[in-house]
Amino acid sequence: MSFVAEFNSLPLDALVKKSVATGSVAAHETLGKSKISLADFATLISPAAGELLETMGRKAHTMTQQRFGKTIRLFAPLYLSNECVNNCSYCGFSRDNPILRVTLSLDEVKREAAELKSQGFRNILLVAGEHPKFVSNNYLRDCIAALHADWPGISLEVGPMETEDYRPLVAAGADGLVVYQETYDRKVYADMHTAGPKRNFDWRLETPERAYAAGFRRLGISPLYGLADWRYEALSVAAHADYLLRHCWKSAVTISLPRLRPCAGEF
Repeated sequence: MSFVAEFNSLPLDALVKKSVATGSVAAHETLGKSKISLADFATLISPAAGELLETMGRKAHTMTQQRFGKTIRLFAPLYLSNECVNNCSYCGFSRDNPILRVTLSLDEVKREAAELKSQGFRNILLVAGEHPKFVSNNYLRDCIAALHADWPGISLEVGPMETEDYRPLVAAGADGLVVYQETYDRKVYADMHTAGPKRNFDWRLETPERAYAAGFRRLGISPLYGLADWRYEALSVAAHADYLLRHCWKSAVTISLPRLRPCAGEF
């Protein structure tokens, strides 16, 4: 059993309709709850709840300080390679884009990381397109091993892998994995991803669970807001995070809020 099965059973379309039709009274009542369900979350992202944004912001601020204090975890991305075998309509790395392709050597990776460290960063995110020839397991393992002694936190944002392929990366020193689903809308996903292994929606959706089984201590997820209806995406990622907190409870779960910017390959 994986999140795919639970995701397929979610009444997401009905929840979106519920959200849009929610009235002000229901929004106020929901905000007073100490624990909310997915249906309650739909109420809190309704148009009617717009008037409660300031109140929700103050409540969120209080909860954040209760759980994390005033600590902010900063990280810097280090792009290892823009080689990619996928075609994604919104991405500048898409394989058919006529751009210069570069994969950093190990020495270049160490120099880039040293510059980021000199700026005060202590957590790093290694980012690469999906290309098994240029971004192999051995290449990633060597990059992680070369940086591990100097970086308390090393996370990855690379093409999805099998659990057994993740294990050597964890052993080398990686402790976090970020994998954006891009969009949780299956039809939009199929339209956006026209070629390459990334076309497999379910395989990507199960990635955090495979990473957890391999030993990653932090799991990052998100849609790219702007590809599909934002309420549908918000409800989906909320359900995904809830599932991971229940089933992958030894790891921390983070949710990103990425924005789309004009780039080569823009749809």
